[in-house]
Amino acid sequence: MIKFTVLSTKGGVGKTTLAANLGALMADMGLRVLLVDADVQPALSKYFRVRRPAPYGLTKVITTGFVSEDCISQTEIEGLDVIRSDDPDGSLQTWLLHRIDRGERLGNALNSPAVTDDFYDCVLIDTQGTVGPLQDTAALAATQIISPIKPEILSAREFKTGTMELLARLEPSPNTKNRVGPVKAVISMQDRTADARIIAESIRQDFLKLGGRVTVLETVVPDAKSYKESATLCLPAHRHEPSRKGAMPSAYETMHALLWELVPSLAGHYAGTSFVENPGKVGE
Repeated sequence: MIKFTVLSTKGGVGKTTLAANLGALMADMGLRVLLVDADVQPALSKYFRVRRPAPYGLTKVITTGFVSEDCISQTEIEGLDVIRSDDPDGSLQTWLLHRIDRGERLGNALNSPAVTDDFYDCVLIDTQGTVGPLQDTAALAATQIISPIKPEILSAREFKTGTMELLARLEPSPNTKNRVGPVKAVISMQDRTADARIIAESIRQDFLKLGGRVTVLETVVPDAKSYKESATLCLPAHRHEPSRKGAMPSAYETMHALLWELVPSLAGHYAGTSFVENPGKVGE
């Protein structure tokens, strides 16, 4: 099983869009996917319609350190479930702050039998942009970090400083045995201006100099209205825009290309083909 945390120290860069659409794409490949909404603003919890709502959500998961079936809601997309955010006041941040095991809290919970017993192939965790213990425990729960970045000069600066500060802060310490997984940066919401392309290339060059701790993926998620439309319709983007005319790739093409970079074992497999080749080893 592979665990992704979609993380950025800056808001408004497309974290929830990536988490929702990657999860739905894998579900449409026949994989079992669990979304975890670790943002106090529960956008991921509402991204897709829920077929069977669970009575509990993230609060019970974090405070008990355990994922039980009554915390997992079923969406209308077959194979796609979600642990919903239920902490609008942000009290989990305060609760975690006083825990010695705060960094390991979510990671340990995701080792519960309801998640690991040959049930889910992938976990995708969405996070808030605010730095704090909830963001930290989400980062440490992942085997890989996905970090979207907008190709704008201020966003690029914040990404570089914020990401490196987060990595330094979460390096193993006496209070945690976990380590942050590799960081995969995704250039997201790129428009078709020359300035955006120049900044995107500058981002790639900057992180080449950092010795591989952060890898900038080749796939670029464009600033296209299809992603906003699909969110409004509660549909995965790859279903909403299977093809398009012009030079810009469709959401179907883009999301497949992005997933294949993140999980090479899925390369060449498409939504609707029911990929079931040893699902317990996806991403390994």
